[in-house]
Amino acid sequence: MEPAEDYSFPPASFKPLLNEISGLLRSTSSTLAVAETTTGGLVSASLLSVSGASKFFVGGATVYTTKPRRAWAGWTDENVVNYRGPTPELVTELAANVREQMDVTYCIGEWGAAGPTVLGPPIIHVVGQTYIAVVSREGFATRVVNTGVAEREKNMVAFAKATLVLLRDVLAGDVKLEQ
Repeated sequence: MEPAEDYSFPPASFKPLLNEISGLLRSTSSTLAVAETTTGGLVSASLLSVSGASKFFVGGATVYTTKPRRAWAGWTDENVVNYRGPTPELVTELAANVREQMDVTYCIGEWGAAGPTVLGPPIIHVVGQTYIAVVSREGFATRVVNTGVAEREKNMVAFAKATLVLLRDVLAGDVKLEQ
């Protein structure tokens, strides 16, 4: 007899965080979009796992390659030619473009390198490192996360949680937005 599949999602450690985010967004009638790369949709899926997510979640984009970056993130030929790797500025621009297109209160962006391998020069990626931004009409907040791990799946989950933590910190007023 085969063991029963474990269909639990999101990870148990995410659930209190997701409930807090949901409550904060709903209490202010705020809306949210997600623009993610190396988390591969885990941030959006985690938010959608919350009952009543349709009250705040408008949509998400996984902008893993150049094509969706052009379509959803406002990238131009110049962006493609000059790309050297993720930065706080790039992830903020990504989130700002998607926030504007989706006409939401907040957009969270994530862009990094889950590993175990990365592109070589001139592209600079650090395995286990991601850049996160939360953008609203009032400003933005960024965070750099480095797990020190080269395991793809572990980094994807860690990056997703770190992205949700920054969103919660902004919504709770623990992190102030820059202009």
